Amino acid sequence: PHDFLLFSLPKTFAHIAFEERPPGEESVAFDHAVLTHRVKQANQKQCCVCGERGAAITCAESSCERSFHLPCAADGECITQYFGEHRSFCWEHRPRQAAVAAPAENTSCVICQETVGDCPSYHTLVCPACTHTWFHRACIQQHALNAGTVCFRCPACRDSTVFCTEMSTMGIQIPARRPLWEDNRMYTSLLERHRRCDARKCLYPRGRRQADLRGPWQLILCSSCAAVGTHRRCSCLSNTTTTWECDSCAGLGTGKRQSAACRCAGARQGLPASARGSFQRVSLPQEGWQPVPTRGYRFLLLTFPPPLT
Repeated sequence: PHDFLLFSLPKTFAHIAFEERPPGEESVAFDHAVLTHRVKQANQKQCCVCGERGAAITCAESSCERSFHLPCAADGECITQYFGEHRSFCWEHRPRQAAVAAPAENTSCVICQETVGDCPSYHTLVCPACTHTWFHRACIQQHALNAGTVCFRCPACRDSTVFCTEMSTMGIQIPARRPLWEDNRMYTSLLERHRRCDARKCLYPRGRRQADLRGPWQLILCSSCAAVGTHRRCSCLSNTTTTWECDSCAGLGTGKRQSAACRCAGARQGLPASARGSFQRVSLPQEGWQPVPTRGYRFLLLTFPPPLT
């Protein structure tokens, strides 16, 4: 027979045994008489934690007669193993982690970043694989409920096999499902490719959210963050440029800027990624220069004073 936990009355949980279902049938029926009998038995037992009746969970240790409510387990430092026979243990007979070195002073929980105790305890657990990653029981339990069996592992060393076995034995419930963050699609936007030109003034007649597959109107994403994009022409990039960096990644004020002509045209600043960290010396006339307008851009007349002697 299988065991299930039944919530029948406040603070009342009972292990209910039911007959094996016939082969091929998916539905399972409880025997009403057995159910009623177990509830009556539970009402006669007293919880070793809160002192009230209705404690249907009994310690699995054969010589122990302690019983408790499932909601009282944490307060009484009792545990229930959510696998196999779903055994429960009182504070005295609950399994404990193998002897490990006590955490160093001011060791923090890797999940909540609050300090843990100075020794292993009911409320403080350690990863059995790396033996130096500590966390609170409540923190790792919440992590298990969020991650499920698919993604639950040590937050530091990423071990899953030894870690999951140990945590299940210590009474951590790990739901057999995919993580919650995949069910509610809260991270769906992170899987979408950036599809917008972020130049200060987009020059493409069809708008910022349109682009060609190649040529001057192809959308190029920042080669570092991929969170900013530009049409080649909107940032004065040649048709052969395949990599480019935005201002945030290239660094403003570091010389990695566009020409004055592009800035006057309203294009976003930035340089091809190949130019990052390299500079080229350019000879400029001392008296000034006359611009040659092209493609309708407006140019500035820059005058440079003669060098000091």
